[in-house]
Amino acid sequence: MFNDPIVAEVRRVRDELARKFNYDVHAICEDLRKRQGQTVTGDELRAGLAGVSPTTYTPQETEPAQVRERKE
Repeated sequence: MFNDPIVAEVRRVRDELARKFNYDVHAICEDLRKRQGQTVTGDELRAGLAGVSPTTYTPQETEPAQVRERKE
């Protein structure tokens, strides 16, 4: 079976989060609701510093995509 490093990282982080809250789904969801709308870096998440001076996500405006006309 192919071992995808991204899937392995996601599973590792998921297990760390679950272990942090003693595998209590309600506690995990409560924490997620508290942090909703905050942006943190991956390093902050791995270090457990997600609550330290979070920044609010502000999407950048982009130009609309060009639509090509169908040639018949």
